[in-house]
Amino acid sequence: SFSSWHLSASDCFFQERRTKPLSTYSSLVGEKNIVLMGAPGAGKTTVGRFVGQITGLPVIDVDDDVLEKTWLMSVAKKLQEVGGDLFLEEEGKALQRFSTSGSVLSLTGSNPMHRASMQHMKSNGIVVYLDVPLEDILERLERMKVDRIVGQEPGVSMKEILQYRRPFYHQWYDVRVLCESGESAEAIAVKVLEAVKRYQDITPETFISTRSTTEDSEARKDPVFFSDVVVEGLASDGGLYVPATKLPKLTPGEWQRLVDVPYIERAQVLLELCIHPSDVPAIKLQEMLARAYGQNFSCTEVAPVRHLTGNQFLLELFHGPTASFKDLALQLLPQLFAFCIPRTCNYLILVATSGDTGSAVLDGFSRLSDTDKERISVLTFFPEEGISQIQKAQMISYQDKNVGVIGVQSHFDFCQSALKQIFSNPDYTGFLTVEYGTALSAANSINWARLLPQLVYHASAYLDLISQGIITFGDPVDVCIPTGNFGNVLAAVYAKHMGIPIRKFICASNQNNILTDFIRTGNYDLRHRSVSVSLSPAIDILKSSNLERYLYLITHGDGRLMRELFSQLEEQHYFQVARPLLTRIQDDFVADWCSEEECLAAIYSVYKSCGYILDTHTAVAKVVADRQDDRSCPVIISSTAHPSKFAAAVMQALKVEDVKQSPVDQIQLLKCLDCLPHVHTALLQRLQQAHVQKGEICPADVDAVMDHVESFIQHNFINVL
Repeated sequence: SFSSWHLSASDCFFQERRTKPLSTYSSLVGEKNIVLMGAPGAGKTTVGRFVGQITGLPVIDVDDDVLEKTWLMSVAKKLQEVGGDLFLEEEGKALQRFSTSGSVLSLTGSNPMHRASMQHMKSNGIVVYLDVPLEDILERLERMKVDRIVGQEPGVSMKEILQYRRPFYHQWYDVRVLCESGESAEAIAVKVLEAVKRYQDITPETFISTRSTTEDSEARKDPVFFSDVVVEGLASDGGLYVPATKLPKLTPGEWQRLVDVPYIERAQVLLELCIHPSDVPAIKLQEMLARAYGQNFSCTEVAPVRHLTGNQFLLELFHGPTASFKDLALQLLPQLFAFCIPRTCNYLILVATSGDTGSAVLDGFSRLSDTDKERISVLTFFPEEGISQIQKAQMISYQDKNVGVIGVQSHFDFCQSALKQIFSNPDYTGFLTVEYGTALSAANSINWARLLPQLVYHASAYLDLISQGIITFGDPVDVCIPTGNFGNVLAAVYAKHMGIPIRKFICASNQNNILTDFIRTGNYDLRHRSVSVSLSPAIDILKSSNLERYLYLITHGDGRLMRELFSQLEEQHYFQVARPLLTRIQDDFVADWCSEEECLAAIYSVYKSCGYILDTHTAVAKVVADRQDDRSCPVIISSTAHPSKFAAAVMQALKVEDVKQSPVDQIQLLKCLDCLPHVHTALLQRLQQAHVQKGEICPADVDAVMDHVESFIQHNFINVL
């Protein structure tokens, strides 16, 4: 405890706007304990007393009520008597011998460094980590005249020893309370109780289909949770899963806490708030994020923000192993999937890709353990003539026992539609389950677990602009995103709903500009359109699946309307939204599109003026951003792929003659230009090492696609059953 925080009854019970009635927290933990953990100076003792007053639970301070009573001497004297290492052992043994229930326990700052005692605490307690800003802790310890703590060696600063301890705290907590700078003990106590209440009750955090109605919800007996959504992918009624309640919203002070922390920790905090710990415990999520982003990205910032020109900034999303923004989600999703699926069934992931998703899915699932590969396979369908040569070579290069790649003699929309028909065919999916013990799932952006990690990088980009001194929290920004399936830009919408001050979403299309037309007119009309193959194939899409999630969001969950609109789209190939809804869309969005000639010209212009090479998709966004930018605030342009992935088109834009046909030669030529961004080493190495084979080809027929799926299952799983 520390004297700057004063404990009084009035602090707890008479500030109604900051606390809840005692009855709200009665019987909150039953026989379990609330165990407060954190650094020295985090305020565990003081917060614990507030928690005790609010709940009526007994409060136990480990220093005063356990250690000193066990040792019959002060903690300071014991530390002086035995020294640091032995003290940790003695402290741990004392805590192991202590048991209680239905209490509030305030640990010492060093308890988490003793494994056995923390396992003892967790066995009958909910461990709450008070994540207090380091600067606040240092200031408090200085005020308390604490100049050394347990384990601090000579020559090691207080800041260094506190940073050394953080991994120990992260190892043990069940829930984290993100404390704002200067936040009162009482406010933190309320946060503790809300966090414990959430931990104890998963029922509010269910998911529903965008096409569900109140009657549907009442008729469904079993609630759908995050782990179910990861596995199922698409809802049984053809809709998309979304949270039944709003995403959590952080305060400005809580966002400010994330400004100076690494990308992985930003992801940890945000995803903990969006994934209930009963579905994925914090420690498991932490392990997954370390595997996803720790070594697989060529840039330590994972998704850095680079100034381009004027008020425009590039969010570089291509530093992952397959050189596209899809890696930000698809390095994490396979681990979530493997953790969430039941152990009694094999799973086949079906993927429709317009180019980048395919290789990102293959790479992500190829990093699973051998045990997981025996029960999880991936089959990817892509438009045979609708992606770049490098994208195709990259996909076919993944030759693993649990991986399949098939080219379809059609466009991406057919691939996506065929898979949706398969998922919506209970006779076929039931047959696969009964005959082969294999269930189907999806890793496209229709899977909520695919979309969720993407909101992290949009939030992170805003925080990076704060860190760079460009803005302060609360200043607006615009984001410009090249999009076809609407997933990337929808993730930015969700980031705004969590508290990031995005003013306008600028939707950038190529000549397949149905989204531009829709945002301008409210008319989504496929009747006289066909996909036009372009230099930016990842946005060669006419049926934008995630648009349904956005419309559901801004209609406040009107599942009946979604069912009407998207049934009409399937049957009549168009729908029109009413004027009030269009007005709401246009409050959020502006949209424009870019021709092939403008795309190439933008690549050339930026290279000549900045020495930076855009890929074709980012160039589309750059053209649209230039048109829609009113120069009144920063514009963050999502750079969704490394230029190496589209080297032939880039060379055309840069007016390089005699470009060789080999993808490796094209990338080597690009490397010789000695410009930014630097060559993508992982992509180059994969293409150099790849034994590129001619892939399987499937006609544009849903029955043929189903035959390929069954054949793949027979080949991969029949011997495992």
